Amino acid sequence: MAAASDRTAAPSTLAERIAGDLHAFDESRLTPALIDKAKLCVLDFLACALEARDRPWSVQAIAAASGGSGLSRDSAGSAAAPQRLATILGTPYVVGSADAAFANAVLGHGLVRDDMHLGSVSHLGCVVLPALLARAESERVSGRHLLTAIVVGYEAGGKLGRAVLDVEVARIFRPTGITGPFAAAAGVAKLLGLDAPRFAVALELAANLAAGYNEWATTGGSEMFFHPGFAARNALMAVDLAAAGAYASPTALEGNAGLLAAFGKRESPNSRDWQPLPQEAAPGAMPFSGRAEILEAFFKEVPACNFAQTAAQAAREIATRDAPPAESMTRVGVRVPYAAARYPGCDYAGPFTQVLQAKMSIHYNVAAALCTGNFDERNYEPARQPEIARVARLVSLEVDDALTRAFPAKQGAAVDVELNDGRRLSARRESVTPASDELVRARFALAANEVLGIQACRAALAFIDGLEAEADAGALARLVRVAKPK
Repeated sequence: MAAASDRTAAPSTLAERIAGDLHAFDESRLTPALIDKAKLCVLDFLACALEARDRPWSVQAIAAASGGSGLSRDSAGSAAAPQRLATILGTPYVVGSADAAFANAVLGHGLVRDDMHLGSVSHLGCVVLPALLARAESERVSGRHLLTAIVVGYEAGGKLGRAVLDVEVARIFRPTGITGPFAAAAGVAKLLGLDAPRFAVALELAANLAAGYNEWATTGGSEMFFHPGFAARNALMAVDLAAAGAYASPTALEGNAGLLAAFGKRESPNSRDWQPLPQEAAPGAMPFSGRAEILEAFFKEVPACNFAQTAAQAAREIATRDAPPAESMTRVGVRVPYAAARYPGCDYAGPFTQVLQAKMSIHYNVAAALCTGNFDERNYEPARQPEIARVARLVSLEVDDALTRAFPAKQGAAVDVELNDGRRLSARRESVTPASDELVRARFALAANEVLGIQACRAALAFIDGLEAEADAGALARLVRVAKPK
């Protein structure tokens, strides 16, 4: 059977072309904008992971990843320890890198506040970053090389998602479950310096790992939190198999029974637009075409579903501007793009028994913003928020044609509130407002101070701020490891 190295030099299949371009994207093409955005992605991921450390699904993931084989910091360097070790963030556990990637991905997704890439409808950071940090801890790579791998991971996941995801696919299949393995495999293959043929095999194997369904969105099932964990862990295996010489179908993406065909996208215009990068590409130029996908990712203000973000922001505008009493509201109308209205769990008025039901529901998010004027995590405890649940039942969701035409370049929403005195309060936003860079940094500082302490928080922040100059990027994960309780 042919090995990866037996392939012809000229790339011909889609995976081979993608791998060739991503392999060629080196550190010299990093621009200040790409570096700054990648560092913010790291801060946002770590903030979410540290703050979510005590959530039930996080505790379960940590237990599954560390139980029986977890090593404390004191024993991590012993002769009996496995060779590839990595930290479960915000804990004293040092475990196998695949287990750490799984747990950290669950933690990073544990608030549903992690970064969002609209074009792929995916959370890329919570898969790409835990996989990369886990392997960076056992491989000595520079901070600049890690930043390059981060950009490559987002690029691969963003482009795949644009080719595959639409409203109908996302009704059933979890977008991050499709794009995540591919994105993380690309990033790790770049981090480890796989040659172009083996890079292609890693992508081909990752294409076989697309998984995850959206039944959780209405039931509140916790599998949603575990999807990024499965993706990150499986991506590491795909890369390791490729590095060991595994052979995979060269046409795993575009073949008659490949990934694009599985989702009915074999003739997708976006898939045909994947063209090779020009030989004389300018610094910062990305594979295929267009703006770097990592620059298209945004950070959430609201710790909830992407499709609820803009409507919640419009509702908060009404709450802060007009301060309508919750008991005076008689009807709330919300207009959103078609994709938002049709995404599983978004058009749901209750009852709310699980946290995820609240975080997915546009009705609940709008009601929470109207009732509180904020996006506090405490709003998403439905059993303790009867007034929010009552107002959520007043919400009706409609598809707005103009907002639909503007999506996904823009993600708009409009909210109209009718009061018992006859007044009507309205707010409309043409697109989502991302969390500012300052808010991302502040949330990291708040979570890191709480979990790590002030000095360790400052050390981690300084490390990330200067990441492009660091010689050992793996030290970052060690900076967010806590001491074992005495």
